[in-house]
Amino acid sequence: MQVKRTLDIIISLIALAILFLPILIISFLIFLDLKSNPIFIQHRNGINGSKFPMLKFRTMNVKEDGINSFSQAMPNDNRVTKLGAFLRKNSIDELLQFINVFLGHMSIVGPRPHPISLDLHFENKISNYMDRYNVKPGITGLAQVTGFRGETDTLEKMQGRINADFKYIKNQSTYLDIKIFFKTFLVLFKGV
Repeated sequence: MQVKRTLDIIISLIALAILFLPILIISFLIFLDLKSNPIFIQHRNGINGSKFPMLKFRTMNVKEDGINSFSQAMPNDNRVTKLGAFLRKNSIDELLQFINVFLGHMSIVGPRPHPISLDLHFENKISNYMDRYNVKPGITGLAQVTGFRGETDTLEKMQGRINADFKYIKNQSTYLDIKIFFKTFLVLFKGV
């Protein structure tokens, strides 16, 4: 685990150094578009049931806290801004989560943390659903590189994502983390 945390710190510091100027530019563009704070904080479940404030760029004209209110974005969702649609499509809205990784809330690789209200919705519908939080959640994970990225509007889609999360937890290693990390870039590049 010490190797994983060390890699998380190194990668997040490098990413934040490289992305510093783009983060400033994106923040400014969102502020111009929405006339409000460009950073969105939504609380998520972390390792072993702890909660943490996950950082994202604002992509919608609503502010759902993920605890009391949350509804997944759908195709052509009128809550998503034009700039937000671009940021979401390319996962640019997630870049601030390198700060969460640096702070130790998240890892580079691990099961994606869902909004708390979504966890509550599926907790009793999928066996052992909350066991995915026995490890630190990640920016990317096995589910995201094996076809379960994005919307989980059906029980079948969520079950597929959870199965991939459990497969990752069972087989996690530094090699698997590195493989998923690089495969993430291929998935994003291909727009899968």
